[in-house]
Amino acid sequence: MEQVDLIVHNTSQLLAMPSQDGGPQRSAAMGNLGAVANGAVAIQDGLIVAVGDSADILAAYSAERTIDAQGNAVIPGLIDCHTHAIYGGDRAHEFEMRIQGATYMDIMAAGGGIVSTMQNTRDADEDELAAAAQKRLDEMLHLGTTTVEIKSGYGLNLATELKMMRVMERLNSVVSAEIIPTFLGAHTVPPEYKGNGDGYVDLVVDEMIPAVTDWFAQSQFAADGSPLFIDVFCEDHAFDVLQTQRILRAGQAACMGVKIHVDQFNALGGLPLALELGATSADHLEVTRGAAIGRMAASNTVAVLLPAVNFNLGLTEFADGRALIDAGAAVALATDLNPGSAPCLSLPFVMGVACRYMRLTPAEALAACTINAAYALNVGDRLGSLEPGKQADLLILDSADYRHLAYQIGGNRVQTVVKRGQIV
Repeated sequence: MEQVDLIVHNTSQLLAMPSQDGGPQRSAAMGNLGAVANGAVAIQDGLIVAVGDSADILAAYSAERTIDAQGNAVIPGLIDCHTHAIYGGDRAHEFEMRIQGATYMDIMAAGGGIVSTMQNTRDADEDELAAAAQKRLDEMLHLGTTTVEIKSGYGLNLATELKMMRVMERLNSVVSAEIIPTFLGAHTVPPEYKGNGDGYVDLVVDEMIPAVTDWFAQSQFAADGSPLFIDVFCEDHAFDVLQTQRILRAGQAACMGVKIHVDQFNALGGLPLALELGATSADHLEVTRGAAIGRMAASNTVAVLLPAVNFNLGLTEFADGRALIDAGAAVALATDLNPGSAPCLSLPFVMGVACRYMRLTPAEALAACTINAAYALNVGDRLGSLEPGKQADLLILDSADYRHLAYQIGGNRVQTVVKRGQIV
């Protein structure tokens, strides 16, 4: 009998959420649960050793610790593949403005939005930013999120963008969730460059990207083998396609993976650029329709949908998740946690909104927050599913039926969180 560190057994359903041909789940295979009735998982040194029937696992392995799931469902840890979790201040007043009829663009024009958070983030020191973000990440962990992508982008100058990157590294050493860093210096044009967007692009390309890559090379992220991404907000109040292309190509040349905020309000042509560059993910896609959906489906780029934004903004139109899946695109979901358009910490809530307004099934929504979200961060080889050799990140629910994650509105169905084989 082989000795392991931990065995979780006696599950109603153990959902492996396996990859599809070494990649994300797509088309009819989207929502493949890989379910094992009365399943168990054996864990050693933070990795999954075996998955199977509880009786078989308990006969083959002995463990220092066992957890009886008591007939509840076990799923992979959730992965939030698009967040802006580090920021200063809040924008609760904008929430009230929207209720009174102001649009996203009205708020931007009045000096609110990203620029408002930019000033609060510039003013905050690293201790303040880290303390506030740690509270958010701890709450996200309780809600089942074990891996979080975090973007910079509320600094919009070299000093503050680097400050945000340092806070990410600091948080990664103290919180239980795992952080994947993204540089989003091109979030919007800061006030000091108003009317000179190309000048700000020069700053991003010539100074910020080299400084961030130098920082990353010396960081614990690099030592741990984490990817580093670059992102651009390609939109009519941010960066046009030519500016976006210049920034993303410079990031690629510096060995950053490519992400893009695209087609949120207007289809400017950023999505074809993302596909041409082989972007790891294209995020938002609220106005992506028609032939563009087919082009997404024919690519390896993951479509990251962010329904909490539309819900929070009181919109009735959402990204067409159903059409993207039916066409064969790889679809993931994320919170887009940020202080303005998506003050949302809960991936289960996002799953529920996606089921109701994007017509995803609960199984598809779970795949979108696990295995497909892992591939949206280029970590699908080690995260996102309960398969031998992968990192032991898993959740025990307080329900025998995983569908209650999306079925219940609000609340928390997560009973136990295991990260790298440790109960956290």
